[in-house]
Amino acid sequence: MTDHNLNDNLHDSNQTSSIHDIAITIITTTEQLQAQFLRLQKLSRTKPILDWATRETQLDSLEAMLSDNQNSLAKAISTDFGHRSVSETQFAELFPSFTGITHAKKHGKSWMKTRRASISALYRPAHNEIQPQPLGVVGIMVPWNYPLYLAIGPMIDALTAGNRVMIKMSEAAPQFAQAFATAIAHYFSADMVCVVLGEVDIAEAFSKLPFDHLLYTGSTAVGKKVMAAAAPNLTPVTLELGGKSPVIVLDDANLESAVNRIMMGKTLNAGQTCIAPDYVLIPRQYHLRFISLATAWMKEHYPNIAHNPDYSHIINDGQFKRVQRYLQALPENSVHALTDREANAETRLMLPIVVTEPAPDSDLMQNEIFAPILPLIHYDTLDDAIHFINARPRPLALYVFGNNDYDIEQVRTRTVSGGVCVNDVIIHVAQHDLPFGGVGHSGMGAYHGKAGFERFSHLKPVFVQSKLNGLNLLLPPYGDLFKKAMALFLK
Repeated sequence: MTDHNLNDNLHDSNQTSSIHDIAITIITTTEQLQAQFLRLQKLSRTKPILDWATRETQLDSLEAMLSDNQNSLAKAISTDFGHRSVSETQFAELFPSFTGITHAKKHGKSWMKTRRASISALYRPAHNEIQPQPLGVVGIMVPWNYPLYLAIGPMIDALTAGNRVMIKMSEAAPQFAQAFATAIAHYFSADMVCVVLGEVDIAEAFSKLPFDHLLYTGSTAVGKKVMAAAAPNLTPVTLELGGKSPVIVLDDANLESAVNRIMMGKTLNAGQTCIAPDYVLIPRQYHLRFISLATAWMKEHYPNIAHNPDYSHIINDGQFKRVQRYLQALPENSVHALTDREANAETRLMLPIVVTEPAPDSDLMQNEIFAPILPLIHYDTLDDAIHFINARPRPLALYVFGNNDYDIEQVRTRTVSGGVCVNDVIIHVAQHDLPFGGVGHSGMGAYHGKAGFERFSHLKPVFVQSKLNGLNLLLPPYGDLFKKAMALFLK
């Protein structure tokens, strides 16, 4: 199941698995899955990773793995998609992975230190502390749309927090899954990180393991199943789901600038992004201008679209056909192609389309689109736009374009979403000093940077009593001193 031809660029021998280790690191059966989990669980209890030097070494290994294998991993992703630009993988997956590692190496040592917490004057001179500890074994379930970054990102946080890691790769991206598993096995001991391959049955078994924390990225429907599978073990879960991330274009927005950023977000990975702009709420008078600007944008940024190496394809036939069904159910006069080419089912090339005023109960508006199809929906007042968003499940991201600070604050304050960008889209996911996560139907929990370190740590509260302990004065029998003290405290 694995490639045993080791390359010449292996990391330090203490961090590099032997060929025998590589063979057992890549898990492909439920029996191997159970046995490896039990091994890592035992190690996490008997040999917890408490020092920074070991954690930093793991991050060094991850950085070396990415550096040495970035081209082959990008090519494997492109193969799975039928075509995805290597440049796009560099921008959207490798770049945030490398910067995430750098950020963790810079701050991780300070994050893991025991820190003082405030204490009421009533209990002084005792003091409070918060002591971060590794949870133990972290499970990560990776989707197919950004399979590199959505494996590496959680992995950075889990390793920085001192955990051992098991990673289930998506069966929808098999070439990348195999390449990633082999690369990881070359740089990590099976006692630290192992990769799991397999179909839905393996994913189901993975989600039922009693991890110390389980992170799943994917659809809301599957997220519910993962949460149900984790519940019998009381496994804490972080769910990074999706949904329909709206854009509000205010009436004072620079429309050309807004279209530029919205189209960037919608065409990145051909719209197959969980935080892609899903639909745009915009004053009706801007519809035609928006379509015109978007058409011009496509000509400038993706010329000769049918053969453009920068434009990605849809991951598989099932996804392609799903979106085609959405479009076929729409009135023809509402569909506005932004190029002079047609979609190609054989190569799964799906071209950007704007849809004006789709019915709220249409499949296009009921489901996450995950393709370069962009609905435009008019609103008359800002209150109408906010109500439209609040009447639907809470989104993973929300975007607002405009210059009026009061209106922007209204949108920020009166809507609830996983994250927000003002006058941009998607870029918040690359901010390592911001937590990233969903809310409601778009997920629960957040990670990235310090938030990720804390997500995969137990922040143990510790009360340290002083030698001078005034609480002894409040012991029974409860006499006059106790009554006076209670009268004062309860006043």
